[in-house]
Amino acid sequence: MADSRETLLVNAFVTGWPIKHSRSPIIHGHWLAKFGIAGRYTREAVAPEDFPAFISKLKDGSSGYRGGNVTIPHKEMAFALADRPDAIAEELGAANTLWMEDGVLHASNSDVYGFTANLDEQSPGWGNVDRAVILGAGGASRAIIQAVRDQGVGEIHVVNRTVARAQELADRFGQNVHAHAMEALGEVMSGAGLFVNTTSLGMDRAPIPQFDFSTMLTNAVVTDIVYIPLQTDILKQAEEQGFVTVDGLGMLLHQAVPGFEKWFGLRPVVDQTLRDLVIADMDIHG
Repeated sequence: MADSRETLLVNAFVTGWPIKHSRSPIIHGHWLAKFGIAGRYTREAVAPEDFPAFISKLKDGSSGYRGGNVTIPHKEMAFALADRPDAIAEELGAANTLWMEDGVLHASNSDVYGFTANLDEQSPGWGNVDRAVILGAGGASRAIIQAVRDQGVGEIHVVNRTVARAQELADRFGQNVHAHAMEALGEVMSGAGLFVNTTSLGMDRAPIPQFDFSTMLTNAVVTDIVYIPLQTDILKQAEEQGFVTVDGLGMLLHQAVPGFEKWFGLRPVVDQTLRDLVIADMDIHG
C-alpha cells in the first residue's frame, strides 16, 4: 500500500535531455528546507520523442507533479503543448516554467526575469544605455533580447556567425534590433553600454578569441550567461580592461523564483547562502 503521507507532498520537476547536471534541485531543495515545506523537486530525464507523453501525464494528474521547469531541448515544445501560455512565453515562443491550475496547463518563461533581476542586483542602472551588443543568436538569446529591449535600450545589435539567425531575431523583436555578422563586432561595440555573451564561448574553459572592449563606454557592463566557470574568459578579459562584469550564476538563481512561488505558494529570496551552495557544488562537480 502506498504511504498516505505521499498525498501531502507537493512535487515539482526539472526536465531536459540530458538533465543530470542541473543545479535546479539544489536551489529548490534549499528553499523547501528553509520554508519547511513538505515537497520535492526532482530531475526528470525525458528524451524529445517522449516529451509529449510526459506532458500528457502532467495534464491528467497521473505524473504526481504540480508543475516544473523545462530546459534544453524542450522549451519550444513545452510552449506548444501548454494550454495557456502567458504573454512572455508567447513572444519568446518558448517556455521554461509550467504549472497546473484549475485543470489547465499554464506556461511562462522566467529567463527574462532571471536575467533582469541578476543585473538589477549586481549592477543597478545597467539598462540606462543607448546601445547594447548581444553576442549569439541561439535559443538563449531570445530572452536576453527581450529583457534588454524591455529596458528601453534604443539600439540592440545581435552579432552571430550566421547572419540569417540573427536576422530572424531582429524580425521577431522589432526595429530596434539589428543583425550583424561577426566581422561587425568591433564596429557595433563602439559606444555601447552593455555587452552580453549568450554563446557557449568559454564554457568549460575552452579557448576563446581576444575581445577588445576599449571602444565601449567607460561605465559599460559586460555580462555572460555562462556560469561554469564562474568567471569566464570573456569576463576576465573585460575586467582586465577595466570594465564592470556580472557573472551568469545569478540568472540561474533568479529565474527559479517565479516557478517555486507557483508550485509551493511562497516567494523565495536569492541570497548569498544559496549562491554559496551552488558554487560549492560547481567546485566539486564542475
